[in-house]
Amino acid sequence: MSEIGSQSAARPAPAPGTAGAESAAEAWDLVTVPVRQGLEAVDILRRAGAPAVGPVVHDGTCDTLGFLVPPGTAAGWDMPGSACTRTSGRGLRLPELPELPELPEPAESAGGASRPAGWLLPPGDTDPVTDPVVLREALGEAARLIEAADGCR
Repeated sequence: MSEIGSQSAARPAPAPGTAGAESAAEAWDLVTVPVRQGLEAVDILRRAGAPAVGPVVHDGTCDTLGFLVPPGTAAGWDMPGSACTRTSGRGLRLPELPELPELPEPAESAGGASRPAGWLLPPGDTDPVTDPVVLREALGEAARLIEAADGCR
């Protein structure tokens, strides 16, 4: 597990549906997944209806998507094909439109120049964070859909 920003004391993840803007502004963890799986998961979460998805950030090359989840999620995250990074929430101030969080690894474009990360779903348009239990289910469903689609070729 890597860390982003300055380290803060580990706190347990809030119960689903109780994460408020205050806890997201203080700290959050970041679940990163390949972009294809992440986009499928976003669609699954949004079809499930609100409130189900929090802010989602993409890296500069759009290879990965990052879901903001409650602090403490990284301690128990073990989903294959994804990573959960513990952060301090540095750079994220809700409900204002925040600066983008630092991503675990800087992205570089094919030309070698770094491209900035961007928001797929910016804070303010979403819940403060995504419930990790709901995210895990959506990522699993997304992986199964992708495997089925790839098997039809």
